[in-house]
Amino acid sequence: MDNELAWVEASRSGDTRAFERLVQAYQRPVYSLAYRMLGNANDAEDAAQEAFMKAFRALGSFDCGRPFSTWLLSIVAHHCIDRIRRRRLREVSLDGLPSWRWGPVDSVDPERAAEQADQADRIQRLLTALPEDYRLIIILRYWHDLGYEEIAGITDQTVSAVKSRLHRARRQLATYLANDAGGSRPGRSSATRRRSATTAVPTGGIMACSATAPVS
Repeated sequence: MDNELAWVEASRSGDTRAFERLVQAYQRPVYSLAYRMLGNANDAEDAAQEAFMKAFRALGSFDCGRPFSTWLLSIVAHHCIDRIRRRRLREVSLDGLPSWRWGPVDSVDPERAAEQADQADRIQRLLTALPEDYRLIIILRYWHDLGYEEIAGITDQTVSAVKSRLHRARRQLATYLANDAGGSRPGRSSATRRRSATTAVPTGGIMACSATAPVS
């Protein structure tokens, strides 16, 4: 924590190396949030870089009494929501994920890896079908393991509103899961589903992964 605040103060003074340390410390949770929100590796990489640049430019307004992780993830979250609202999300792609998301080739059971890849693809697709505000709260709660107060700080809501929205988001996601198990995918036409049933989708052996924000 002391090192983190020292890096923030040095970054405010224009020390780019200090900010690079902050980037290294938070690049995984920032990318994870961006990827889960946007559903596309290339978009997530762009969003993560842009969010870090926004954070660097806004360091002067950072309140040192507030956790840096909460402040940074708030910037990432709002940036991703802006991107979502500017364009329609493309089909979820799991290509091009960074190396830390790949399991060692010689230690992965191919059958299990395929099952995990299918599950990861399914979860990401269903997340993408949620409204962006519901998606964000689900991701912050279950992928980043944040508490209600932290989520409230990131989303600029009250704790009560976060709990209420999380409840509604979980119910909607449960409905999507039930429909998906029955062969109905949210946001896709029956014709699209019929085409998907006959088309093999390469997964690249991606392992399911959830990243958590560093404890500050």
